[in-house]
Amino acid sequence: MPFYYPNKMNDFWRVMGVIFFDGDRDALWDNELKRFDLDAIKSFLTSERIALWDTGMAVRRLKDNASDKFLDIVEPIDLAALLDAHPTITTVVTTGEKATGVIAAQAGVEIPSIGQPVDTEVGGHRFTLWRMPSTSRAYPLALEKKAEAYRAVFSR
Repeated sequence: MPFYYPNKMNDFWRVMGVIFFDGDRDALWDNELKRFDLDAIKSFLTSERIALWDTGMAVRRLKDNASDKFLDIVEPIDLAALLDAHPTITTVVTTGEKATGVIAAQAGVEIPSIGQPVDTEVGGHRFTLWRMPSTSRAYPLALEKKAEAYRAVFSR
């Protein structure tokens, strides 16, 4: 799937299913094709007004694995430009410490604890930054606990 979180071993779309589809962790999974349903995902994101973006515009993997520990962000997102282009953004949610660090550095704030929001500003745009747990299955937290953490963002 040429989109975010295509790996069936990543729980991001399952977390969204638990939160937005009455606990149905497989709501965005196409069982027949054995992959996430990109059309359903895009429709869901549009209807819920959720946008996804990378915090690294140019990156280099230092090892041949998916761990962010071995990810070198060569060119970070220009958050001020993104917020200028989309001034209605009021919440920025990151998954994992590396992505949160990119945003926190540009906002001049400490990296918040997992599940704890911090109000901040970049380029005159006020927003709330949330650091969420990684949805990778390598992160040792049950799906239900991950969904509980993410639910806090969407129920605010």
